[in-house]
Amino acid sequence: MKERNALLAIHLGALLFGLSGIFGKLADSAPMIITFGRGLFAVIALALFAQLITRGKARNPDLRQMALLGLGGLLLGTHWITFFHAVNVAGVAIATLGFASFPAFTLLLEGVLFRERIRAQEILIVGLVSLGLLLVTPSFEWASAATQGLLSAVLSGLLFSLLSLLNRASVRGLDPVKAALCQNLTIVLCLAPFSWPLLAEVKAMDWLWIALLGVFCTGLAHSLFVASLKVLKARTTAVIFALEPVYGIAFAWWLFDEQPGLRMLAGGALIIFAIALSARKGTAAVTKASPATS
Repeated sequence: MKERNALLAIHLGALLFGLSGIFGKLADSAPMIITFGRGLFAVIALALFAQLITRGKARNPDLRQMALLGLGGLLLGTHWITFFHAVNVAGVAIATLGFASFPAFTLLLEGVLFRERIRAQEILIVGLVSLGLLLVTPSFEWASAATQGLLSAVLSGLLFSLLSLLNRASVRGLDPVKAALCQNLTIVLCLAPFSWPLLAEVKAMDWLWIALLGVFCTGLAHSLFVASLKVLKARTTAVIFALEPVYGIAFAWWLFDEQPGLRMLAGGALIIFAIALSARKGTAAVTKASPATS
């Protein structure tokens, strides 16, 4: 893959990830059903992409890694459920921006779990995200849908941060597509007993949105991300993925008339700036630790 094609791939991947909330809202089903269906279609897509990309060359996980991937699947599934609950309650824009708080959680948790010193720049990032979340929420009444949705979205971001840190500690040396396949399979197996009795009530059109969510926003998006990393620098891909909330808000505005106010735009801009700043910090640390890596 050439660099130009890799840039197109990573932008398409960010766009597809940003559409997750859109398809989740279009699928008029419970968050658990959407999560189960997303995982099911993602397993099918990732199994196919694993054959096309790795062609059996990557090693399989050992028993310890399988157990950790299973735990990661539980975190991923709960992250999806809380995110889609936020979409249903507060809309795509608030859900997407609330979830975008996960880099701030990652910085804090890295300092605690890996005993890494928290620097002034990291405190600034957390402060920017916190201020952005304050601006995003129009009111802080517990009974309001916006507040409940934002809290659910922030919880979704915390769970995704825990998943990222778990992957950092457990899946070294594994093919990312195969790791994602194992985690999505865990979601399907865990939710199948609870989802199966309710599947007959899901409308055909909802299955279409769920299938698009699983195949394109999960399987294809993840595979494009992995493929582009073979050509692009991690810093480039991380900054591009900071555009994910922009895509989500833009499509929500266009499709559902979720017009963001000035406060939400200002808060979103602060969060996205913090994401880009966090990405630059993270990739700079990787470069410093591995100067021989291109």
